[in-house]
Amino acid sequence: MDSTPSDPRVLTIGHSTHSWERFERLLLGAGVTAVADVRTSPWSRHTPQFNRDALAERLKGAGLAYVYLGDALGGRPTGAHLFDDGVADYEAMAAEPAFKAGLERVRKGAERHVVALMCAEQEPLDCHRCLLVSRQLKAMGLAVSHVLPDGQVEPHAATERRLLVCEGLEHDDFLEGPEERLARAYRQRARKAAYAEDQPETAVLGAAG
Repeated sequence: MDSTPSDPRVLTIGHSTHSWERFERLLLGAGVTAVADVRTSPWSRHTPQFNRDALAERLKGAGLAYVYLGDALGGRPTGAHLFDDGVADYEAMAAEPAFKAGLERVRKGAERHVVALMCAEQEPLDCHRCLLVSRQLKAMGLAVSHVLPDGQVEPHAATERRLLVCEGLEHDDFLEGPEERLARAYRQRARKAAYAEDQPETAVLGAAG
């Protein structure tokens, strides 16, 4: 189903342990018309309804488009230069040509669809779809929001305010401007949430995409 949003935007969502029926309601309730899968490994032993092939088929049945972008926008890099002390370096990953090409595909897709970037974690602040991908989409000028487990849609600016609180950086600092504080909050959170080489199945805060 094609759509031409009057105000192009991008949403994100985590499938978590939702039933298919619940996940479908979340997507349709948010007005999503296309899902971009940003999981590096689009398979799950625990939630087989979200395995790539099954997911694509179910989305098709619901009238929603599906595209796999985990090869470009996934959270588990392979190059040694994309790790910092064994943890995926989101700032280095954001500079990769393949990553930038993936962002451009999302931008173009948002001209025709209401796109939801999908990964596993239910909390955006525990996932690269927020800490890496959404941050860069925002820098490109796209409006980004996150579909939360209860169906609320949280603007990325509100998510960033929560990020500052979570990292203890919500208060003004005479020596550090707002942009610098926010960048530091992103870096701190990423060290906790990003994929680590010595944790092949899970990241510190969850199963990184």
